[in-house]
Amino acid sequence: MRATIQALPGSLIRDVANAAMGRPDVLAFWFGESDEVTPQPVREAAERSLRDGETFYAHNLGLPALRAAIAGYVGSLHPAVDAERVVVTSSGVTALMLAMQMLAGPGDEVVAVTPVWPNLTAQPQILGARVRRLPLRARGGRWELDLDALRAAVGSGTRVLLVNAPNNPTGWTLSPDEVRAILEHCRATGTWIVSDEVYERLYYGPGEAAPSFLDAATAEDRVVLVQSFSKSFLMTGWRLGWMVVPDGHAQALGKLVEFNSSCAPVFVQRGALAALEGAQASVPRLREHMRACRDRLVAGLARLPGVTVAAPVGGMYAFLRVDGVDDSLAFAKRLVGHHGLGLAPGAAFGPEGEGWLRWCFASRDPARLDEGVRRLAQALGRR
Repeated sequence: MRATIQALPGSLIRDVANAAMGRPDVLAFWFGESDEVTPQPVREAAERSLRDGETFYAHNLGLPALRAAIAGYVGSLHPAVDAERVVVTSSGVTALMLAMQMLAGPGDEVVAVTPVWPNLTAQPQILGARVRRLPLRARGGRWELDLDALRAAVGSGTRVLLVNAPNNPTGWTLSPDEVRAILEHCRATGTWIVSDEVYERLYYGPGEAAPSFLDAATAEDRVVLVQSFSKSFLMTGWRLGWMVVPDGHAQALGKLVEFNSSCAPVFVQRGALAALEGAQASVPRLREHMRACRDRLVAGLARLPGVTVAAPVGGMYAFLRVDGVDDSLAFAKRLVGHHGLGLAPGAAFGPEGEGWLRWCFASRDPARLDEGVRRLAQALGRR
């Protein structure tokens, strides 16, 4: 086994979850998914596909109908993109890995804005690239990007800039001015941008979606956008994502899809088509429910002494800090073991997240959030 693979850290979130295995009394807010099932029309579309016998290989790049539907959906939120630039993938994380395989290799420099979901920084390391972390800065619970620090970190020797906004775990979101400034700088340095925008519709600012690099980039810019059906369409277990790539790059990515997964299952893609058909109604409804959950949870947490938290601009997580907590993993395990409260330790997202905790507020029943706050208050009162 390669030393790089052997040295990869295990998931600290799983570490906490494993400590609660077999305990139905635990309120679990550690994973990044809603407890609401996929909408019925999506499930029915997949069932019809299976009944019709669509169980064979499909095109590497995805069903033409789905690629066209994705292009139409993207164009309803951002400037139009051609369906030939769309690549369907077996999950959003697979799309991220395909982007890294296309762009980064041994010795290449990848700069990642952090803290961030650990898969994003592990992927270039697996491929032998050198990852440099560019930390966001926390001020009163709200996280911000230092553009001057980014310009200093990303130079002509930087192969890829990796950005996740809205960000998991902090909820930080790019502004339109930041999008333009980053794109302009990376054009000058020749750096590729890989932008993970899977939370763009879970955005609580103005407009229907968070600011995107697609709003400013041309079809020739070195920008790879990664998206997923998991979050906004309640399809986490379906494992389906997509990419928008520059002109002329889709065919090469089709080869990488062949070598990784061959293609996405047809019945899953049929479900995705149904999801897009219903997106005009379902996604805004989900966003408003998430907004209500966010506001309810953040208000409850803000009332607790010693807790620092700010309402995230995007995503499905509250990222909070508790005074005196320096070991987030140990504290998260104590919350599970003694109080039945399951949160993700901030250290799971890199050293910048140490001392913080991530709370997923994507709950079908908001009363669960109230009970979780009560259990955290109980824990803080017994320290």
